[in-house]
Amino acid sequence: MGTVVVDVMPKPEILDPQGKAVASALPRLGFGGFTGVRQGRRFELTVEGEVTEAVLEQVRQAAVTLLSNPVIEDVVRVEAVADPSVADA
Repeated sequence: MGTVVVDVMPKPEILDPQGKAVASALPRLGFGGFTGVRQGRRFELTVEGEVTEAVLEQVRQAAVTLLSNPVIEDVVRVEAVADPSVADA
């Protein structure tokens, strides 16, 4: 089995109230030095067998068609990962 991670983010011109709330909370909690926060979504898709280029292309199509709203969101990453529990950690 393989895993593919899809990250979806709001387009830059779209307001991000969750990101703004986190950005304003960070300094109050003692975390300084951050100039902005954007809140996105992450999907982990498990596939049977190996993650091939054909599988990645199918995931890309699903990401644009189903996993994101192309009017307000961008698919920013579609990537095979060995162990999703440690991806980008």
